[in-house]
Amino acid sequence: MSANLPESTHQRIVIVGGGFAGLQLIEQLKDTDYQVVLIDKNNYHQFPPLIYQIATAGLNPSSISFPFRKLMAKRKNQFFRLAELRAIYPTEKYIQTSIGKISYDYLVLSCGATTNFFNNADIASKAMPMKTVAEAMGLRNALLSNFERALTCASEQERQELLNVVIVGGGPSGVEIAGAIAEMRHYVLPRDYPDMDASRMHIHLIEGSPKLLNAMSPKASRKALDFLKKLNVEVSLNTLVQDYRERTVYLSDGRNIPSLTFIWVGGVCGVPLVGLPKECFTRGGRLLVNRYHEVKGVNDIFALGDISCIEGDPDYPKGHPMMAQPAIQEGFNLSYNFKALLKNEARRPFSYKDLGSMATIGRNLAVADIGKFHFAGFFAWFLWMAVHLRSILGVHNKLAVLLDWMWSYITYDRSNRMIVRAKLPAVLQERRERESRTHWGDLKFDAAEADAVADEKPAAK
Repeated sequence: MSANLPESTHQRIVIVGGGFAGLQLIEQLKDTDYQVVLIDKNNYHQFPPLIYQIATAGLNPSSISFPFRKLMAKRKNQFFRLAELRAIYPTEKYIQTSIGKISYDYLVLSCGATTNFFNNADIASKAMPMKTVAEAMGLRNALLSNFERALTCASEQERQELLNVVIVGGGPSGVEIAGAIAEMRHYVLPRDYPDMDASRMHIHLIEGSPKLLNAMSPKASRKALDFLKKLNVEVSLNTLVQDYRERTVYLSDGRNIPSLTFIWVGGVCGVPLVGLPKECFTRGGRLLVNRYHEVKGVNDIFALGDISCIEGDPDYPKGHPMMAQPAIQEGFNLSYNFKALLKNEARRPFSYKDLGSMATIGRNLAVADIGKFHFAGFFAWFLWMAVHLRSILGVHNKLAVLLDWMWSYITYDRSNRMIVRAKLPAVLQERRERESRTHWGDLKFDAAEADAVADEKPAAK
């Protein structure tokens, strides 16, 4: 199998991952003398801040997703390949992917982060993460299916297991999904399930630290807690999840919560990468980079966004927040430096400008920190909507989201409550199973094993 890339006299930049950072870099390099190749396991960019609204039936998946090929259409020196990164060969300057080898002059790793289960295999196998559109769709199916089953189950114990929702993690994703499910309980359940007592649905938010929204101000944290209590979400601070077995969540304070809806948004870590030396990595599987985004210990490899941890910024000694704004600014700064290389000009070290942070809890309920100013309530909620609407790619997507939001606000209803389970044609299912059995499915293989399996030549340059 081959990536089938055209030969070029231009230097090739290979970008792994089309998140906020990778997309910003691609956009800024569209009129330069580089051949830019994007590889991603999905053929679309997804908008993570609104993924929780997919899980709670507030938006359609297509509203927050944008195809890479549509973005890169009519750009002669930019190419997209649907592929997964398998291994990196820094000395030989190529990467092994699921579609073959691709050589590079410069490699940019912007493959983001994945859910961190802190080495708890039971939790990893049974909890429901919410990091991607696909995971959000799975969570939406689970929530709606549990409501249906709660109407027809045989015992009161099973009914309570179906109606108990446990959410682990008090960051933005945790408070947002908790608030959204609480609003479903208040507005949707009485309308769609009039023969079910909605008051029996309990929503638990578990956070291991003393406050919610640790990256935000104490005022924002307190207001978020007040808003969640107003929505009757049961918040437990300074509490850890010790285990999840036999359909029960076991907590460090001795409580046990029976639940079939166990949502884990309790942290992230860098995606696994094979082929880089150990000195490239720091805590959480992130890559150590300097202020020019160069990965420590290797040449011509850069990292952006959640996968990177920038050293040397005195204001952020532990690295920048794993959020959209740092990723976007890093992508812009690296594009400036790539352009400077073409002109033999001085590069610019990265300096992060904090534009603020926000989180929404529910209808007219949000918190926002912008510089020295702190907002809560309706104004923060309106500001949150405006900022996120502006950031979504594509006019069609912006309009779709705006119309869904307006409809939900006016009618107190969510119109995307379908249980949709994808079914692959037999030939595709067989191919997927065959590929999953290959050696490439195991991310623990070493470079020597990779050489033995992948003997095709890198894609021509």
